[in-house]
Amino acid sequence: MAHPSQLGFQDAASPVMEELLHFHDHALMIVFLISTLVLYIILAMVSTKLTNKYILDSQEIEIIWTVLPAIILILIALPSLRILYLMDEINDPHLTIKAMGHQWYWSYEYTDYEALGFDSYMIPTQDLTPGQFRLLETDHRMVIPVESPIRVLVSAEDVLHSWAVPSLGVKMDAVPGRLNQTAFITSRPGLFYGQCSEICGANHSFMPIVVEAVPLEHFENWSSLMLEDA
Repeated sequence: MAHPSQLGFQDAASPVMEELLHFHDHALMIVFLISTLVLYIILAMVSTKLTNKYILDSQEIEIIWTVLPAIILILIALPSLRILYLMDEINDPHLTIKAMGHQWYWSYEYTDYEALGFDSYMIPTQDLTPGQFRLLETDHRMVIPVESPIRVLVSAEDVLHSWAVPSLGVKMDAVPGRLNQTAFITSRPGLFYGQCSEICGANHSFMPIVVEAVPLEHFENWSSLMLEDA
């Protein structure tokens, strides 16, 4: 969950997000070292009183500033590609959920069940109870079992939307007439908040996403109650 004055990412709640945080720290350290080196060279050249007007070229320096950037790019590209393929992997999901974007709410359909589906609307500010978050709470949460591979099929009914939950490392565009898929595993129980991340009209800011990860027994009880109500 984000908090006021936060500068970094939210705490990771999935293995993919943990990998993304590690890659962010890795890339940030490389950027910091490069920036420090460039700043040092600039200050050294500005402050030095030594000059040599007869230097026309230097093969050694040209080799260094050609090879060194190539090595740095490889050090960034290899872990980046690894995470990219890791995010695309969907191995034997335990549960498949279809998320449909509408103006301006989300609807969820648990495709492994015959009649388990619902619409998820934002709770208006005046209806919030103490402890709930403004513009983030919904009347129906997407409930999933913890530590289970979840596949989410994402599409839209009207215009472009985007289903995004930062702490899970998930962001997938919802395109009308097209079915995109993403997958994740929650590493701990809890509530994970997200929002539509594609400008979709006047109430784009008012279609939040709430994922509730619970133990498997609680999920089975919840799904049974939902099926009875249906």
